[in-house]
Amino acid sequence: MLAATGFLTIGLFLALVLSRRVSVLLALTVVPLAAALLLGRGGELGQLVADGLSTVAPVAIMITFAVLYFSLMLDAGLFDPAVRRVLRWAGGDPMKISVGTAVLTLLVALDGDGASTFLITVSALLPVYRRIGMRPLVLAGVVCLGAGVMNLVPWGGPTARAMAALRAGSGELFLPVLPAMLAGIAWVLVSSWLIGRAERRRIGVAEAPEVEPAVLTGADRVRFWCNAGLTVLLVAALLAQLADLEVLFLLAFLVALLINRPRWEDQRALFTAHGHNVVLVTSMIFAAGVFTGVLTGTGMIRAMAEALVALIPPGAGGVLPVVAAVLGMPLSLVFTPDAYYFGVVPVLAETTAALGGDPLAVGRAAILGQMTTGFPLSPLTASTFILLGMSEVDLGEHQRFAFPWAFGTTLVMSAVAVAVGAL
Repeated sequence: MLAATGFLTIGLFLALVLSRRVSVLLALTVVPLAAALLLGRGGELGQLVADGLSTVAPVAIMITFAVLYFSLMLDAGLFDPAVRRVLRWAGGDPMKISVGTAVLTLLVALDGDGASTFLITVSALLPVYRRIGMRPLVLAGVVCLGAGVMNLVPWGGPTARAMAALRAGSGELFLPVLPAMLAGIAWVLVSSWLIGRAERRRIGVAEAPEVEPAVLTGADRVRFWCNAGLTVLLVAALLAQLADLEVLFLLAFLVALLINRPRWEDQRALFTAHGHNVVLVTSMIFAAGVFTGVLTGTGMIRAMAEALVALIPPGAGGVLPVVAAVLGMPLSLVFTPDAYYFGVVPVLAETTAALGGDPLAVGRAAILGQMTTGFPLSPLTASTFILLGMSEVDLGEHQRFAFPWAFGTTLVMSAVAVAVGAL
């Protein structure tokens, strides 16, 4: 009953989102609440929702100040030099801009954090897309591909969870799939070239806008370098994990306000201009907290995991890792990373070992798609809504556009992983 209700809930949610019949906000909240009532758990709804909200609250706080920080940096012109360089190199060619987007995303995503990757890349490149006439959907899609493949790094969430769940080191889990990851990066660059070429056919090569160097006063130059230094320090602190992300972004935002908007009137103008982005993103995050809180608290996610494992036929130990690799990316739309890596992966690993296979191969298979290539399309991750909110793209439209390309990344990496013996 629990598993069936869980699959029904996930299916109905995805159907509503993809059909665009209701908003994502309503689908994330109304569908799981109705499922809980169907299971007779109405009396526990308050606690289930509270547990889910408490889980995502730190993320919502972090994103609030992160969006405000990078919005302030954007208004202050911190990314203008990067925009001018991209425009000079691209010359109005959508294909070059698309490839440049992929390269920039691959570099920024080295930090292993999807939220900061989306905040930086979209803030820097959205003005370029608007000037050329390219669709923000393309920006979100290409950034999704680059961030997805780079999420395999050992300090990223999925690989770290897989190592913890299977009690394995990066040498056992990550290094064997490094050739597959490199192949995935190559696929991302090829995909961005193909996507950009299609966009060039749609709008042609635009005349590159005149990019004149900004005329800065001495005070403007000082402020620019202060902003650049502060941002470098922030990124370094994020990479070094000197404190919780929400604390670092809060402190950085306060310092940025003192540098750029010390007067209350200017600060209020900032909140007025960008407050809607904060509300849009954080409301989606809290709605996702309701969704995961109800599905986890009622036991639906665990029941779904057990039901999937029960479908495995005897003698399938050798092919189980390959199946897990191929299905991992689509299952990012169904399972949270914690539910999959701590609930499904250990059971699959034990099953593989019992059938004579390598249990660690299941962990390697999982990171080839589950919440790596799949996380920027999943409604179960808060960072997805950062990408969509900042690029102003609809979730269903984004999934329809990016899914085939992202799934292609997983298929390419899986094929290479099999070829080199990692699976």
